Amino acid sequence: MSLFEVENVHIKGVAACVPNNLVKTIDLEMFSEKDALVFSQNTGINQRYVSDGTICASDLCFQAAENIIAKLNWQKEEIDVLIFVSQSPDYILPATSNLLQNRLGLSKDCFCLDISLGCSGYIYGLSLVSNLLQNSKFNKGLLLVGDTISTYTSSEDKSVHPLFGDAGTATAIKFDDKKPSKWNFDIGTDGSGLEAIKVKDGGARNRTKVNSFDYHYIKKEDETAGKRRAVDLHLNGIDVFNFAIKTAPNSIKNILEETGSIIENIDYFFLHQANLFMNETIRKRLKIEREKAPYSIENFGNTNGASIPLTIVQLLKDKSIEKELKVIMCGFGVGLSWGSVMMDLEKSLLTDMSFYHVE
Repeated sequence: MSLFEVENVHIKGVAACVPNNLVKTIDLEMFSEKDALVFSQNTGINQRYVSDGTICASDLCFQAAENIIAKLNWQKEEIDVLIFVSQSPDYILPATSNLLQNRLGLSKDCFCLDISLGCSGYIYGLSLVSNLLQNSKFNKGLLLVGDTISTYTSSEDKSVHPLFGDAGTATAIKFDDKKPSKWNFDIGTDGSGLEAIKVKDGGARNRTKVNSFDYHYIKKEDETAGKRRAVDLHLNGIDVFNFAIKTAPNSIKNILEETGSIIENIDYFFLHQANLFMNETIRKRLKIEREKAPYSIENFGNTNGASIPLTIVQLLKDKSIEKELKVIMCGFGVGLSWGSVMMDLEKSLLTDMSFYHVE
């Protein structure tokens, strides 16, 4: 385990943005009405917002960033750091963070970086931004986390396609050494699990070829399982489940033990929104009360790295926070990788939710 802490950094606001294209599970042609209901009961997913193919993760993150910058009345030239975490960048190169710096009108002195991470990406991003702010002269940072992962799924793959929604988020983070705070992190990686969640073709290891777009039955000669291509997302559900229900509880326990905290003193646990059955297994193993583990998956599906900030926005939007909230966030999945963080959310935390319209 990798445990460390960062001091004197604060989340000042979180915004989320999703495409305007709503897809309800019950309306999917791949399912009968009975199968759709069973799927929704098992996964908790009733609907998702998905890109129509013209909207990128950067578009959603851009809108979320504009919204939270305006709400906070931040001056764009004062933003020192922009980190973009996504597995659906605009291009192989250049880095999408560079494009967002220009699009947002940030200073050319802004530190910009892309991180290719999925489900654990929000925690990794928080750790990087907070360390940059704590250990430099930087004062304000933007963490943009989003994916249009639905565009990497086969519309004929029943095991993957109905799971994923698209979203972009922006988290505004500020350093203030006059206001003491402490974030405690636990982060880890197991690259031996690369086959559990993978897009086979399209990178330098396996370049895109003509036959990369050929459909194959997921189970040989079994039409009921569906079809996918080598450029589509492959998900081994059993391997991911076994990894998550062990790793996520252990990571949270590591932080609790390191800080001398107990579950009863934590106000909320924001878990990556994988699926309802998996998350409920994690929650019950930790003996967390149901109301302390909010879900957004029923309305948005699995939004990859964006799921934790999206859940925060859904829970706290339009609510007045009268006291500090002690929370633990935990992301786990593709990589395989995981990360948890414990912090107090600000009383003055601002949130924003919007829908992206194509002009």
